[in-house]
Amino acid sequence: MDELKQATQRKSSIVATFKAVLWSFFGVRRRSDYEKDVNQLNPLHVIIAGIIGAICFISILIFIVKQVVAK
Repeated sequence: MDELKQATQRKSSIVATFKAVLWSFFGVRRRSDYEKDVNQLNPLHVIIAGIIGAICFISILIFIVKQVVAK
């Protein structure tokens, strides 16, 4: 339980969090960068960034499909 509390108290920038999430969407990540992210990023921030990223990705796909179907 202490590990979870320590993990949620990690300080990292929002840019670093979104960068890690976007790289995970792309599916390419160096092992050294992954290990650095695991030690520095707040898991709660990663979950929130992942949800926001997924919503943006789905919105872009819906927009593209609507544009293609409309023609």
